[in-house]
Amino acid sequence: MLISHTNPRWLVSTLLKHCNTSPVYRGFSTSCAWTSKKKTSPYGAVDTERYSSLVKAVVSRVSSQTPSSLEEEDAKLYGPIVKSKASLHKSAPVVPKNVHPIMNEGKTTLAAEYNLEKPARLLLPKGSERSAVPSVTRILKQTMSPEQLFYLERWKRRMIAELGEEGFQAYSANLFEQGKLFHAALERALVSSDAHEDTEHNEDTAGYLESVQHVLDDISEVRAIESAVQHHHLSYVGIVDCVARYRGALCAIDWKTSEKSKPFLHNTFDNPIQVAAYVGALNSDGNYSYQIKNGLIVVAYKDGSPAHPHFLDFEKVTQYWGKWLLRLQIYLEKK
Repeated sequence: MLISHTNPRWLVSTLLKHCNTSPVYRGFSTSCAWTSKKKTSPYGAVDTERYSSLVKAVVSRVSSQTPSSLEEEDAKLYGPIVKSKASLHKSAPVVPKNVHPIMNEGKTTLAAEYNLEKPARLLLPKGSERSAVPSVTRILKQTMSPEQLFYLERWKRRMIAELGEEGFQAYSANLFEQGKLFHAALERALVSSDAHEDTEHNEDTAGYLESVQHVLDDISEVRAIESAVQHHHLSYVGIVDCVARYRGALCAIDWKTSEKSKPFLHNTFDNPIQVAAYVGALNSDGNYSYQIKNGLIVVAYKDGSPAHPHFLDFEKVTQYWGKWLLRLQIYLEKK
């Protein structure tokens, strides 16, 4: 039998029909090839006519089954298909009830005069006036999601299991004290490079200062340090770590310390919401004659590793401002 260019389906069918009767050239590789001594094969008794439709379906480029035939077959095997009704109530994005702008129309966004040698450092109100107005930190802590609370509690239990109850309390107190010393050292570095630094502060903060040095090189026009801000319309207060220009952009800056690397913005958890809250409060506060649109989170490391600066442009600040309004709403509803 000579093989020529012809229809592939005819070829396969012919091979199956003549598999047991026609000799095959030794150079042609096929499962039906044999030597001079004929061997009995269990496949020799196959009724090729019976499976001709299967062969045609395999070699055909177009499937012999259609969606309707497949659906009928599935119905016989698994029962009729039960189609669920589409939900009439689609989950809408959660938006705050009280949508308040982050910018203050009564203020200018132009650069106002500032005292280079004496940045603003306003104090929070005291007494009954202070207790009646919640802080940004308190609001964020009391409106943490169940997932955030779960991971925070799990971390706390692990630390207690490793350090013990008293050891964990000492560890937490030490972290808080290091944070205070770091902020004090930053203030001296930002206000005056010739300021006296005592040995204790150098030892405790040297690594952190080395970590943020490349960021400090890009900081200029320091306008406020550890200064209170208050949003009179939304009734909350906070203390912004620093207001200065970072690479030319006026920002609310938040300095953070961490034992773990935080190279991405999402690693900072609620910090972007906190910065957005400070931006909105400063823009609302009449004690500041200017407005800001940007934020900066700087994560410093004790071992001196280069800090990770996370810059928030106005688009991102506005995004997190919406999340802040939601957290503020949840806090007020809980009260």
